[in-house]
Amino acid sequence: MSNFSSIHHYETLEPHPDTSVPDPHQDAFSKTVLGFWIYLMTDCLLFATFFATYAVLKNETFGGPSARDLFSLQTTFAETMILLFSSVSCGFAMLASLKKERAKQVLIWLGVTFILGASFLAIELNEFSQLIQEGNSWTRSAFLTSFFSLVGTHGLHISVGLLWIIVVMAQVAIQGINVITFRRLIIFSMFWHFLDVIWIFIFTFVYLMGVI
Repeated sequence: MSNFSSIHHYETLEPHPDTSVPDPHQDAFSKTVLGFWIYLMTDCLLFATFFATYAVLKNETFGGPSARDLFSLQTTFAETMILLFSSVSCGFAMLASLKKERAKQVLIWLGVTFILGASFLAIELNEFSQLIQEGNSWTRSAFLTSFFSLVGTHGLHISVGLLWIIVVMAQVAIQGINVITFRRLIIFSMFWHFLDVIWIFIFTFVYLMGVI
């Protein structure tokens, strides 16, 4: 009962006078961010497991094609740049959210982030489709199983992020920038930037090192 009262009290607080957004040192806000950081650490362990598995199995091609035979650095570099720009647009959305009256700018930048994220996912799904059509699905070799597992898990996270953007945009459009929507924007931005970092590792470890 005391925790509920604390959270209810926080959500009725006035925005921080200097920024028109909640003070990040408020107790409930800090606990929410800390809790999400803990989730991200568990997600790091999940991806670390997939990376370790790929490192062990990347040469187990079972007589099939290797990474050098399958991957295109041009396509993957384009994916990387798209995701990096989506992270930048997400950052602009967060900067705009520092003022209540900039809800429209927040929506615009979140829309840009969604378009870039969807473009990234479309390229990735097209790559998967081509590999499968050529007979190089996840069942062909241990290498391809580990590849589809690692990259596919990241793509699944991107899909969740895109759905999350739609929900956040709807909330901002209806409620504007307030304590609750700002907190949710913060949490989403942490998630999206985390996926960007994971992709940098995938691009370097799987694609770049695989082709070179």
